[in-house]
Amino acid sequence: MGDRIEPGQTMSKAPAPRRWRRRWWAALGIIVLLASGGYAWYRHQGTDKNAAAFRVDKVVRGPMTAQVSASGTLNAVVSVQVGSQVSGQIKEVLADFNAEVRQGQLIARIDPETFESRLRQSEADVDAANAQLLTAQAGVSAARAALARARVSLADAKRDLERKEMLVERQFISPAELDKARALYSIGVEDVNSASAQLSVTEAQVGSARANVKQREAQRQQARIDLERTAIRAPVNGVVIKRSVDAGQTVAASLQAPELFIIARDLRDMQVDTSIDEAEIGKVRVGQRATFTVDSFPGRSFSGEVRQVRKAALNVQNVVTYTVVVSAPNPDLALLPGMTANVRIVTDTREAVLKIPNAALRFRPPDFQEPAASSPSAAPTSAPQAGGALARFRERIERELAPSAEQTQQIDAIFEAMRERFAAARSVPEADRAKTIERARAELRERIAGILTPAQKQRYAALVAEATGRPSTRGRVFVPAADGRPRAIEVRLGLSDGSFTEVSGGELKEGDAVITGSATTAGNAQKAAPSGPRLPF
Repeated sequence: MGDRIEPGQTMSKAPAPRRWRRRWWAALGIIVLLASGGYAWYRHQGTDKNAAAFRVDKVVRGPMTAQVSASGTLNAVVSVQVGSQVSGQIKEVLADFNAEVRQGQLIARIDPETFESRLRQSEADVDAANAQLLTAQAGVSAARAALARARVSLADAKRDLERKEMLVERQFISPAELDKARALYSIGVEDVNSASAQLSVTEAQVGSARANVKQREAQRQQARIDLERTAIRAPVNGVVIKRSVDAGQTVAASLQAPELFIIARDLRDMQVDTSIDEAEIGKVRVGQRATFTVDSFPGRSFSGEVRQVRKAALNVQNVVTYTVVVSAPNPDLALLPGMTANVRIVTDTREAVLKIPNAALRFRPPDFQEPAASSPSAAPTSAPQAGGALARFRERIERELAPSAEQTQQIDAIFEAMRERFAAARSVPEADRAKTIERARAELRERIAGILTPAQKQRYAALVAEATGRPSTRGRVFVPAADGRPRAIEVRLGLSDGSFTEVSGGELKEGDAVITGSATTAGNAQKAAPSGPRLPF
């Protein structure tokens, strides 16, 4: 019984190696768990740090509207400059600023005294000319009477000559009497000729007197017209928007008509004359919708449409612009001539397209290197893209216009010349490259249009409108990768409204995140970090 082992004594006297082995495995498991958790925490923190280093935005789907912005001046559609065709002193002014006038209404008068005197003198000249005409007509009557007397005398002399010839044959009278009768007959013939010539002279004097009468009557009519022109009348219905004269002022109309008033025909129908840069004028078409604002009504937007695209270019300090006329209905007369308008012309619209912020196209990671080979870029003015667009445009012409063999040869020559122009654009400074490319494209379109038939030109116009109104270029955006680093994606760009740009192709879809810039917090963290070697991004 002395060798009996108690239960407690058996447990306390277990072998030592087995107890230490269990403790070692337990410590090892705890270390593995802590290492795994630390690694997961490190990965999580690293990813969050990389993700927090960038600002991201979503790819959304919605409508897209492309616009051309410019400033212009409000003007009346028809503004008539009222002047004076005669010189003189303004006697009275009957219309003032903002006065509504009707066509034919008297609005000013020039002192008519001088012109009334000229009219009276002209009337007297007409009376004198009529008197001269009557005198000339009386002379014609006298000349006709003298001619009649001469003819009677000639007839009597002829009868006397015939009797005496008969008597001489019978030897009743001497031959001397016959000679005398012959002389009297010759004198009668000459008297008739003289009277006839005198009648012609007096008839010519009558014609001259009649012409003089007409001349004096024309001078009287001119004097009457000048007198009527002293009354300045409104040529159209409208509103006086400018008055340049006062009573007592003298106007001179020797070289050109002086400006007295400017009358706007109808201020309920106005227009905005705006200047569009040559790089954007190709997008503007007649009938496009436009909106504009004026500083006088900051919270109000006015609408209109493009009425006219004037082809006369304006070159100011080597900046070429074209005048575009936009209608501006003004039923409540709120708009006034001369106001500055900020115009937006809608050049194209699309519904339900994928679009991204423009900041995503401008973003580049700090350590990003462009590929050595030329790659598509977001800039629509690069020469390689112009060449690609040129080839696509050439294919569409061949496919949709079906040119003849002769036309094809001419088109090939045109495109070959344009390729050289686009290649030369690579050496143009970045600031002028867009205008250089746009001028080359405009010349290309114009030269091709010159060799097409009328039927082809209709389809070609639609093709050009589509090509110029809806550009499509290549671009690059960056999206967060699985490890938080930016990953580049090539996309095709479409319309842009200044804030967003249409995208297609590539891997982007609605709801995807795109990087728009570096986060401010990340920049501050980098500034606070201790100096040392920088690790790869």
